[in-house]
Amino acid sequence: MGRIGKRRTPLWARLGVAVGSLLLAPALVVGQATPGLSGPRTIAGPLNLLLVGIDPRDDHTAPLADSIVVAHVPADRHGIVLFSIPRDLVVTIPAFAKSGTPAQRSKINAAMGLGSRLGGDRYSAAQGYELLAQTVGEVTGIRRFDAGAVLNFGGFTRMVQAVGGLSMPIDQTVVSEHRKPDGTPRDRLAECPGHDNCHRPYIGPQKIYPKSDTPVHLEPWEALDFVRQRYGLPRSDYDRQRHQRQFLKALAKKMKRKILSTPDGLVRTTTAIGDSLTFIGGGHRLADWAAELKDLHLNAMTGVGLPGGPLFENGVYRGEQLSPAVTPFFTAVATDTVPQYLLSHPGVVTLDS
Repeated sequence: MGRIGKRRTPLWARLGVAVGSLLLAPALVVGQATPGLSGPRTIAGPLNLLLVGIDPRDDHTAPLADSIVVAHVPADRHGIVLFSIPRDLVVTIPAFAKSGTPAQRSKINAAMGLGSRLGGDRYSAAQGYELLAQTVGEVTGIRRFDAGAVLNFGGFTRMVQAVGGLSMPIDQTVVSEHRKPDGTPRDRLAECPGHDNCHRPYIGPQKIYPKSDTPVHLEPWEALDFVRQRYGLPRSDYDRQRHQRQFLKALAKKMKRKILSTPDGLVRTTTAIGDSLTFIGGGHRLADWAAELKDLHLNAMTGVGLPGGPLFENGVYRGEQLSPAVTPFFTAVATDTVPQYLLSHPGVVTLDS
């Protein structure tokens, strides 16, 4: 993997990363909207990008990967495939010398926190990404991610705010675990005052997102709240993963449209995101990414749901496991033959609506 590090970049460059928290729209938008941006096309072949959402509470708390999405861009640059790795997937997290952590069996979202340790109470999201990428690679067979991004929830909300909210499909009724109908936090049980000392500590009225056959406009707090929900959904986290992929597709299109059509969109969006996002370029300049990805068609994104379910050991729930049937799909990603796989293996993975 190329050199990983978090460094201060020019405004246009930080926006380029953010606009595609997926690296899908960002480079595309920057490549078209920034005069004089050019660079050699040093990025070739199929590309695999790792996109991570984290929820750090402060700079002295280890980040956990709340959402993990892989974006596969084929060598012919026709279309984009998005698939999620369950955050509660039980895996073996490799030993990591930089943080001094030994190999251990745990849920995959812990890899981010384990890898981020710098010593004392200091943590680095970029370093945590490195171990998470290695762990995801062990699961999927993707030995090297070409680039990636890490965005925290604060940056998520500010990014949606910068584009004036977002319209996306609501394919099933979702009831919020965290918010009241007016957006304020739900009340907590008296015996559960802290963040993690109760499994489900909330009580009282709940925000509801009714199923809709047409896209629904969501305010920034609603968008974040909606994509966080899993309780009460038929397939729990697998439904949430689908909603996150649907969000990414809608956001990429909205940011492209908003930034290209609004004179001050570039500065406003960059200012809104600030330092909430860490970009991993895989050793390439952002200009190279912009040149290579600027012709991607965002309408050709395909969201893929992987088959999986709960893992029980001795009657105790340990987390999630993927079906062995998913292995050929991972092989198709690694060999850049996803369209052929989807045609020859209908129904093994699910395609988002």
